[in-house]
Amino acid sequence: MKKEAIAMLEERGVTLRDLAELAYELQNPYIPITVDIALENVHKVLDKREVQNAILTGIAIDKLAEKDLIEEPLSSILKRDDSLYGIDEILALSITNIYGSIGFTNFGYLDKVKPGVIGRVNDSKGSQVNTFLDDLLAGIVAAACSRMAHSLGDSNKN
Repeated sequence: MKKEAIAMLEERGVTLRDLAELAYELQNPYIPITVDIALENVHKVLDKREVQNAILTGIAIDKLAEKDLIEEPLSSILKRDDSLYGIDEILALSITNIYGSIGFTNFGYLDKVKPGVIGRVNDSKGSQVNTFLDDLLAGIVAAACSRMAHSLGDSNKN
């Protein structure tokens, strides 16, 4: 299922390198890492079945909304990415919860600021619905950041 999840992300215009570069930018000020280390951690996050399930579910819902296969009023809510909907964030938080509070706080920052690929996906309007996708990306990046902080953070202490 990991291959399918990655393929769905790529089909939506997102590469794992995009996610790794963002995770690197967030964690590099705090721990000595490279983009390759960040990429390895993105892969480790994607190894988790719960993460794969969240990606498959969220992107499937976005696609159904694009094809008008979801009934109203939910269809309109998804298409406009209604700020009070919140289910998209809840699904993404299932990813961050795997790695603890650092993931949760990073997710909040990413969801609010929407840097890098998250902002690009969020701002892409047109025929593609990305209501779940932008939050899933924030969840993956936040989880990768948390994973790196937990595994590499203590190495900086004297």
